[in-house]
Amino acid sequence: MKKRKIRWDKPALIYFSEAIRYIRKDSAQNAEKVKQEILARISELSVRPENHAPDKYKQNNAGNYRAFELHRYRVAYLVKDEEIIIARVRHTSQEPQSY
Repeated sequence: MKKRKIRWDKPALIYFSEAIRYIRKDSAQNAEKVKQEILARISELSVRPENHAPDKYKQNNAGNYRAFELHRYRVAYLVKDEEIIIARVRHTSQEPQSY
């Protein structure tokens, strides 16, 4: 089984970092739990990126953009031959945006 490299788009990484910082204001324990569980799920993508459904918000999606939701955060990613690119991270309470 091929293991792909995981790379983050800069805006997705910035949003994720800010989201964790925001949660940490209320609870450092919850922030760490959310962070670790989302990162663990992302790590699983390196070997099984097809586990999640194609991203319904990606326009003209040939199926290579996929997404999952965890702890009210939606993570969209691009599956390529050699790598997985974390394209977007958004809170599910935000208006969905096509891209």
